[in-house]
Amino acid sequence: MIKVLVAEDSSAVRELLVHILNSDPEIQVVGTANDGEQAVAAVKHYRPDVVTMDIHMPKMDGLEATRSIMETYPTPIVIVSGSTDPHETTTLFRAVEAGALAVLGRPAGIGHPEHEMSARELVQTVKLMAEVRTVRRWPKMRHAQSAPVAVKAATAAAAKVRVIAIGASTGGPPVLQTILAMLPKDLPVPVLIVQHMASGFIAAFAEWLAQSSSLPVHVAVHGEFLVPGHVYVAPDEYQMKVEYGGRIVLTQDDPENGLCPSVAYLFRSLASVYGCDIVAGLLTGMGRDGAEELRLLKEKGAVTFAQDKESSVVHGMPGEAIRLNAVTYILAPDKIAAVLTELTKTGRRGICES
Repeated sequence: MIKVLVAEDSSAVRELLVHILNSDPEIQVVGTANDGEQAVAAVKHYRPDVVTMDIHMPKMDGLEATRSIMETYPTPIVIVSGSTDPHETTTLFRAVEAGALAVLGRPAGIGHPEHEMSARELVQTVKLMAEVRTVRRWPKMRHAQSAPVAVKAATAAAAKVRVIAIGASTGGPPVLQTILAMLPKDLPVPVLIVQHMASGFIAAFAEWLAQSSSLPVHVAVHGEFLVPGHVYVAPDEYQMKVEYGGRIVLTQDDPENGLCPSVAYLFRSLASVYGCDIVAGLLTGMGRDGAEELRLLKEKGAVTFAQDKESSVVHGMPGEAIRLNAVTYILAPDKIAAVLTELTKTGRRGICES
């Protein structure tokens, strides 16, 4: 039985969440909290397996409550929010930075056409997060704190990098923040990102990433051309690919690996367009989205990487890539930016595989 604590100041929403969660035979709501202070105390008392956390609460908001819980009794936290305004929801990702594992929209009410789908998403997310080991927020890394990473001579000469592509899922946002914050503002190539996330939060996610990066971060727009030193995040409910000439194409093609956007879809297009002239990698996340396609890129001569198990919240996607022998490097988050920077500096070109 999965024990859940529900922290939500609205009594109507709190009752809805409790009803949805208790409707599943594998979940039991062991307690509720009306504000952040109650949530912190309830975690200590009930020791739940998962906490659902609202952000806007009296006395102590969800951000501070998340920080306190992760510093004292680290517990998987799912942020459940009714706001999708980018300027307000950047606070949600500050909670992710503090240790929350997932962000979801508030489920639709009973009788709403989207009730069953949104309720199912909440239940599935809670079950998945109950299996995740919790980790405290990593300290902010400075460039000087990271030991230099030696770029293998063979890979440094293997390609002239023209694009960087990264796929991530559970636990990915703070890792992407770490990487982008450490990349130089004169990065000579564009960066493409697919981050699995609940619908409605990508714009806020991109804005949050931009706050700590010297690179401009955008939600990708259909038809725009890639610009060096810019970061493009795949939007909700569209598959993202790149055509010859560096033009972004957004499609409503079917989900891959049950996902839209899909890392696999992006990687496959990049393999076709750029061949070996790419650096691509998989970060923490459940499942195997993009692992086979990362192997395809490596076989074409591209440089590939996967996040190491020790720093991953879930080592599904990167672990599968490692199992498939699809990676050139296995790296911790603070080392990834150093390798990307070095590889884009080399400017040497070898022979791509056909």
